[in-house]
Amino acid sequence: MIEKKWIWMPHPAHFICARDCEFFLSTYVGKYIVSTVGELWLSRSSREIHADVYDKKWLVENRHLLGDAFDSAYMKRFGFDDIGCDRKYETMVFKAVKAEVKNSCCPYRIDVRKEVDFLGYNDPNLARQGHMKLCNKWSEK
Repeated sequence: MIEKKWIWMPHPAHFICARDCEFFLSTYVGKYIVSTVGELWLSRSSREIHADVYDKKWLVENRHLLGDAFDSAYMKRFGFDDIGCDRKYETMVFKAVKAEVKNSCCPYRIDVRKEVDFLGYNDPNLARQGHMKLCNKWSEK
């Protein structure tokens, strides 16, 4: 493991809805950025649409709930949304390019044209393990 040369970045590096994810890891390893996202938590209106499609009765019984009460009931019934086909978490690896705005926190960004590796998961522990697995793999390239 060459972890000493890794840069841990405090934001998600991929996925168009990443701002709605509760779980993210982003690590620069050599010439690559390994990005893991998951636990997608969309807006209430989006969750109401989801509930209307998958369990209309539940929505009728719970739509009146406010704030945390609605969120808690929704989480118990549906959990986090999928971020892709049959997965709650994913790790993608991209080539890294120097960021236009340099700072010590995030001197690189992903080259979005093509990912070079991918893993999907439905468990946060597996997502973290998968992130580390791909960090180790791509730090050696």
